[in-house]
Amino acid sequence: MRGPRWRGSVAQLVEQATFNREVPGSSPGGPTIDASGDAPSRRRHVPAILAGASVAAVGIIFILLVGLAVDHWPFAFDRAIILGLRAWHGPSWLPNVAIDVTALGGGIVLTIVVVVVTGLLIVQRLWLTALATLAASITGGLIVDFVKAQVNRPRPDIVEHLVTVTNMSFPSGHSANSAIVYLTLAGLASQVTENRATRRYLLIVAILLVGAIGCSRVYLGVHWPSDVLAGWSFGTLWALAWWLATARVRESIGGER
Repeated sequence: MRGPRWRGSVAQLVEQATFNREVPGSSPGGPTIDASGDAPSRRRHVPAILAGASVAAVGIIFILLVGLAVDHWPFAFDRAIILGLRAWHGPSWLPNVAIDVTALGGGIVLTIVVVVVTGLLIVQRLWLTALATLAASITGGLIVDFVKAQVNRPRPDIVEHLVTVTNMSFPSGHSANSAIVYLTLAGLASQVTENRATRRYLLIVAILLVGAIGCSRVYLGVHWPSDVLAGWSFGTLWALAWWLATARVRESIGGER
């Protein structure tokens, strides 16, 4: 025996209200919250983690410029940190770990990462994100190489190098390029990823990875700490710039094309 029709109607309304909740403050029929608790929106704000890292980068650049104006490099803290790390040395396994970690910021690994991720984005038809990833990585790397050649700062010579190096010291290419690639990837991924926890996770992992790579360069004795700080700062601001540029283009064309 069938029940009254209004019961089915009420059940449907309850189900719709449960799974398609309206965003507080939005008009009826506006954005709905998905299963992750996020409100899908074409317009995104700069992730707080990336914004905070960028503010720190600006502060570091300012301090380095002031230090260069009143002193000359290598700075006193450059020498103190490198000599202190070499005197400490750490556990017997640490040099091998540092060598493995530093490889994650090398040209071969970064190239593989960029190619693989760009291919994945193309397969998913995320054309704008793929193009931005490729362009940011290539142009950023070229700028780092140009600055290295212009500054022409020698490598540290107060400790033995634990890995072989060939080019100049400032800025640290591993630190800058890893920040350019990993932070840009994480930042751009935040524009096409709805889940807030996933966006935060990607950015935190990227920052920790970039930090570990930079620290490994100092531990291995092949970079002054100021080289690494400058590389981190440039790479972070480069990632922020490409996040802003890509977000602007995405908004103007209405998404991926």
